[in-house]
Amino acid sequence: MAFKRPAALKGLPDLLDDDKEKNMRVLITGASRGIGAGIARKLAHDARARGQGLHLAVGASQPGEAIDALVAELRGLDVQVRPLYGDLADAATPARLVAEAVEFCGGLDGLVANAGIMQGGALLDYDPAAWDRLFAVNVRANWLLARAAQPALAESRGSLVAVASMAGMHPSPGAGAYSPSKAALIMLCRQMAQEWAGQGIRVNSVSPGMVRTPLTEKVYQNAEVAVRRDAIVPLGRVGAPEDIAGVVAFLLGEDSRYLTGQNLCVDGGYTNSILAFLPGLPKAQ
Repeated sequence: MAFKRPAALKGLPDLLDDDKEKNMRVLITGASRGIGAGIARKLAHDARARGQGLHLAVGASQPGEAIDALVAELRGLDVQVRPLYGDLADAATPARLVAEAVEFCGGLDGLVANAGIMQGGALLDYDPAAWDRLFAVNVRANWLLARAAQPALAESRGSLVAVASMAGMHPSPGAGAYSPSKAALIMLCRQMAQEWAGQGIRVNSVSPGMVRTPLTEKVYQNAEVAVRRDAIVPLGRVGAPEDIAGVVAFLLGEDSRYLTGQNLCVDGGYTNSILAFLPGLPKAQ
């Protein structure tokens, strides 16, 4: 039965749009492992549970075993999936990836700008070329992806989610351009949200806290460090890719239809806990 819109709700997107229920179309960058792969798996399992079709374009910098394994896994979950490759530091890559995704998916309902890089170093000695590359991948590429995807997202009244970092909310000494680039990404999303709200496009960012992924696994091989990191998170553990994926899936879906221009910090309460470490304060029970 089709959803009949009450007169008072005219102008809102259809809550039970038949076409959207049949098929969801999403491009995810940085999808080969970690948070990006977790998002792809979450969308696949959610679509299967709803009996909904899913077209996924999953981006990676280059072919490899990780992206091949993910594609095989997604196909096993009945997802129509295509891997896309390119260096996001190249200004021509974002528009090409979006064009390939739109062609494969037949449009876009969501864009997840997850790809990012990090190169640490003290600002006094930081290499300007490294600074430029981080901003090219972490900020400029996401702007160019969004700009290229805007017509398709406007047509579907879709959603864009960028994966930022708690480091974009708080300085991270020794991380070089990483914190400034993620701060810029958060503001970029807020600005796009304002400029594109009139087209029905929602733009939000997610700022993960400490998350255990293949890229950070080396840190957690030190058992003492792993225990200490768990201990300083109010919820008692470092995050997993699945913790971030659930929030991204929410931001892509209809349940967040009235949410735009927001940055959700998904960190188990860590970044809000600074006052708990002040000496001399009474301890919470």
